[in-house]
Amino acid sequence: MYNDFSKAMDFRHACKAFDECKRISDEHMYYILEAGRKSPSSFGMEGWKFLVITNEALKATLRPHCWNQIQITSCSHLVIILAAIENVKIESGEVKKRFLRRNMPQEKLDFYMDTYAKHLEKTLSSNENIYHWTSKQSYIALANMMSAAAYIGIDSCPIEGFEKEKVEEILDLDTSIWQVSVLVSFGYRINEQSVQQRLPFEDVVEFIK
Repeated sequence: MYNDFSKAMDFRHACKAFDECKRISDEHMYYILEAGRKSPSSFGMEGWKFLVITNEALKATLRPHCWNQIQITSCSHLVIILAAIENVKIESGEVKKRFLRRNMPQEKLDFYMDTYAKHLEKTLSSNENIYHWTSKQSYIALANMMSAAAYIGIDSCPIEGFEKEKVEEILDLDTSIWQVSVLVSFGYRINEQSVQQRLPFEDVVEFIK
């Protein structure tokens, strides 16, 4: 099992060009998206949403505002990961709903709500601060989706190079509710994978005993 996951990590790379003739099956795409959905999040708030785009015209419209990167249009599926703004605010009512999924007594619910409010007082003070918080968490889902894809032999490429406001405008997003965090393309490579370059283990890892 360890060996299988290590192989997936060796397989995964930032694929820049996909084979436009190959499409990811619904079954495989659901598997990838489930890895994102089941990812951990702060306080269990799941402050994300995944927009799965296969519409070729929409991908073509987005591409000029994503540094004209070919993976935007050559991929099988383009996933735009949104960071929640409104849903993590206490007054939205969604925070309470998330906690209530645990079927806790009122006393425990009050404790969690109070802890949430106190620890996140500064974070929840503005939409900008909230975005910084939820967008960071969205990268956990991003990484898990890319790893899941690699595990079943599907390529991916995370994309941070985009004009955030323009992409949000094209998607007609209400940015008081959702904002674009990061994009990721999925498909099948058309070129050979380049040699993976990484720093040595001992340069990256330090054990403190």
